[in-house]
Amino acid sequence: MIINHPLLGPRDAAEFVYLGDAALIERPDWQASDAAEAFHEYGYLRDNPAGKHAELWYHEQGDRSWLVVTRDTVTHEITSVEMARDVARARGRSK
Repeated sequence: MIINHPLLGPRDAAEFVYLGDAALIERPDWQASDAAEAFHEYGYLRDNPAGKHAELWYHEQGDRSWLVVTRDTVTHEITSVEMARDVARARGRSK
């Protein structure tokens, strides 16, 4: 599988480490009244979708960047690759 890195161009997936669902960018508020339940769900409960899915990938053998890769989990077709920091900023999660 080839991941088209936004900064470095096409790279083999072997250079990357898969972390999981890109929803991990949406870390719960640790001060909320339901923080324990929210962090349990955040850390342990995962969907296993078939089809289009946004995932976090770490470029371990490259520039050490985090990417949000949207791909079809059935066909492995990649439809978009974005820098995770840009996705987080667009969601208002980071400065």
